[in-house]
Amino acid sequence: MLSQARRIVIKVGSALLVDQTTGNLRRDWLAGLVADVAALRSSGKDVLLVSSGSIALGRRQLGLPAGALALEQSQAAAAVGQIQLAHSYSEGLASHGIRAAQVLVTLEDSENRRRYLNSRATLATLLDLGAVPVVNENDTVATDEIRYGDNDRLAAQVSVLSGADVLILLSDVDGLYTADPRKNTAATHIPFVTKLTHDIMASAGGAASETSRGGMKTKLLAAEMALQAGCSMVITKGDVIQPLSALANGAKATWFRSDQSPKAARKQWIAAMKARGEIRVDDGAVAALGRGKSLLVAGVTGVTGDFMRGDPVEITGPAGQVLARGLAGYDAVEARLIQGCKSSEIEARLGHPGRAALVHRDDMVI
Repeated sequence: MLSQARRIVIKVGSALLVDQTTGNLRRDWLAGLVADVAALRSSGKDVLLVSSGSIALGRRQLGLPAGALALEQSQAAAAVGQIQLAHSYSEGLASHGIRAAQVLVTLEDSENRRRYLNSRATLATLLDLGAVPVVNENDTVATDEIRYGDNDRLAAQVSVLSGADVLILLSDVDGLYTADPRKNTAATHIPFVTKLTHDIMASAGGAASETSRGGMKTKLLAAEMALQAGCSMVITKGDVIQPLSALANGAKATWFRSDQSPKAARKQWIAAMKARGEIRVDDGAVAALGRGKSLLVAGVTGVTGDFMRGDPVEITGPAGQVLARGLAGYDAVEARLIQGCKSSEIEARLGHPGRAALVHRDDMVI
């Protein structure tokens, strides 16, 4: 399954990156991880990293005590630790000729439609340009009300956002068991999960250490989110040198298999949405859509409805026949301003540079 993946998200927890005794970065382990990332990139795969570690690194540098921290202490630790974390990834990936990109997010970035679309576009552009995005929650400014709470679910959201095929959760355990194996010696390993049943959800436990926010429960919630988006997920033990190589060579793990691709899941989601407007197109655009092309503004003859960028719209032909449904690349006001114009005229009409596609083919269901 890993060998067939086109785009992979890898979640790295604090307990793997940071020595819990000294509070220092585990540089040998990180070197092995980035070597694995470089190997995946060499095989033609896109890779995104979702990494904890900023608070764990920063708290020791600031001399903060062990145990739970006050919000302002966590934010201060994150501000210090994030610099070292980003530098370490940048330095490690650069040794393999790969450029790292830091992306800091909060829960609002996925709940606000415009920010969600901007985040999606930024990640897509970074991957197109050959960079490896290193995503982390912006703990410097996030409060309990606007945070994901754990990087398992953040990693699942990044997988949905980027259209990943596989999400890898590098963990302190080698997968899912029928019970907590640290407390129950009769617990048995579950190698494959095709459906998240009540019994499976009930087997989850809590976080393993003070540097971890998540536990098996958050991993199962992440699996639920990923599978709905057509992304398979795997939980495997990360505390080995080059854990991705170990996984590819058959290391013990639990695979959560999706029965559809991310593209198919996204198309299904778009098709089920209620249209907020209508885009009427000419015969040339009808022919282009039939060839699998995006809808360019030049082929638009009319815009009705009140919709925002990212809202679902119906695309209709000259006779009013419904051709497709998709997510609008402009809001209704801007769409009316640029309908029928050439791509080179968009900036003059809007007052800022724009995109040629009113509805991109990746955001469209014929």
